[in-house]
Amino acid sequence: MSRVRIVLADDHTIMRHGLRLVLERQPDFAVVGEASNGREAVDIIVRENPDVAVIDIAMPLLNGIEAAKKITEERLKTAVVILSMHSDESYILRALRAGARGYLLKDSAENDLIQAIRAVCAGKAFFSPAVSRVLADDYLRQIQQQGVEDPYELLTARERELLQLIVELKSTKDIAGLLGVSPRTIDTHRGNLMQKLNVHSIPELILYAMRKGVIR
Repeated sequence: MSRVRIVLADDHTIMRHGLRLVLERQPDFAVVGEASNGREAVDIIVRENPDVAVIDIAMPLLNGIEAAKKITEERLKTAVVILSMHSDESYILRALRAGARGYLLKDSAENDLIQAIRAVCAGKAFFSPAVSRVLADDYLRQIQQQGVEDPYELLTARERELLQLIVELKSTKDIAGLLGVSPRTIDTHRGNLMQKLNVHSIPELILYAMRKGVIR
């Protein structure tokens, strides 16, 4: 049986050991390294090239966001899951821009971690349910206060379908195959979609999808 290889990075030893215990209850998971600071985490991840790295956002020497950037720049197969105490969208957007595929709140990490790792290993994004709820509530409140039309209602059925496939991190080639069109057509639809929603990058698109409950 192929095992999911995981590196844990958190400067709190008790937290790190607690998460390791949770992970090692899964017969197909193997923790292959631990780090207590960001620089050590990057070194271990580059050396081990694990399937998943679970990284605390606030670590000494190099924070989790910068560590995620370095891991992304190395073009490793490793999917990064960020651990954080912050549910603010600014932190989430920074994590996504750094290349993270998952974002977990620390107070729910033990409950969500297994599901998050399985999701990112399957090529999907994963966020703590509490994060998605906060973003959705904030978005609804803004729409109501401003009295503006929700741009989601302006999307065609094909654009909504495309939105879901993009935020599930499927490639342009895969999306084109699923929808039976050319990659160039997908690029055109994606441009129209982002223009309607007034977003300018895939991380912003993912954040929007979280607000709308398209992904959880």
